[in-house]
Parts: sequence; structure tokens; C-alpha cells
Amino acid sequence: MVQNYIFDFGNVLTRFDIKELTAAAVDDEVLLSEISEVVFDRLYWDRLDAGTITDEEVKEAIQGRLSPEKAELACRAFDGWIGNLPPIPGMPELVEDLKRKGAKLYLLSNISESFAKGYSRVPWIRDLFALFDGLVFSGLLGLTKPGRDIFEHLLDKFSLSKETCLFIDDSYINIEGAAEVGIKGYLFDGDVEKLREYLETVE
Repeated sequence: MVQNYIFDFGNVLTRFDIKELTAAAVDDEVLLSEISEVVFDRLYWDRLDAGTITDEEVKEAIQGRLSPEKAELACRAFDGWIGNLPPIPGMPELVEDLKRKGAKLYLLSNISESFAKGYSRVPWIRDLFALFDGLVFSGLLGLTKPGRDIFEHLLDKFSLSKETCLFIDDSYINIEGAAEVGIKGYLFDGDVEKLREYLETVE
């Protein structure tokens, strides 16, 4: 029986669309694609997730790739991305319903140290995370999914039995990583009602 629900954040609880996030700072459609691809380049974001690069170092790298005018817009988009994250419709309500039923809720996210320290400034994220029994952010640990170490860290930190856990993520590779330590996974495809129906079969 599942008692502990482990959620990813990006594209599970929040929509993470790089053009949408960049558009908050860039209103020129011609520049939007170019700047978003630089700002959200995995070259930087994989290192942010692993805690091996700082925000300031990212912005320095961005400035080295773009003209001063474009770099100013890009850095503005980078500085503002956390505050511009939108919830996936229906997911906060699903989390609230699980909480009301007495489930234990955990977050396991590949995400930066700056997010871990700054999310509380965003009301909907702060309120949602207040429902969770534990939060694990990769950038604070230097451990990332799909590596088994971060899953084992979560199990150990919160004294969870893997047999009672369900991990919900939008990445098949991460679902496989969870399976390697014995945690059952659900590959989220954006369909909240389908997830809700599935959860009713494992409660």
C-alpha cells in the first residue's frame, strides 16, 4: 500500500516552459528563442542542479555569449524565473486531496540552490510546499536524479520504506533511477485526471 508520495517539481507541479519564462522579460518574438536557449542552456542548468555553479557565474557566462543589450534581457529573465513559474492546473488540488487523506508527501527535485533558498517568495509555491512532509533539493546536496544516492538520501533522511513509496516524475530516466532502489514510479505526462485515477488504484 502506498503511504508516501514523492513528487518531482518541474513539469509535474509546475509548468517549466523556457520560452514562457523568458517572455516575462523579453517581449520581442525574434529575440525570444535565442535568449531562452541561452538562459536555459543545460550546460548551465545541469550544473545548477548539481550545485557546481553559482547564479553569478551563470550570468557571467550568459554575458559572454550575447551582446550587451541581449545579455541585459537574458539576465533579467534568469533573475526572475522562479517568480514566473506557474502551477500545473489541478496539481495543487491533487496534492491537497492526498494530504487530507493522511498521505505523507515529499518533494525530490533536480533544482538549484537559489530556488531552494528563494521559493518562499512565491506565494503559491510556498503554500504548496507547506503541505509537504519533506523537501529534497539537488542543488543543496550535490546529488541529482537519476543517481541512486539522492533516492537513498530521501529514504534515509525521512525513514521511509521503499515499498510504501510512489515516485511521480515526468522523466523516464528518473523513474528508472527510482526503480533501481526499489521505489515504484509513475511517469507523469501532464494529464492530471489520469494521474488522479491511477492514484485511486494504489491508495
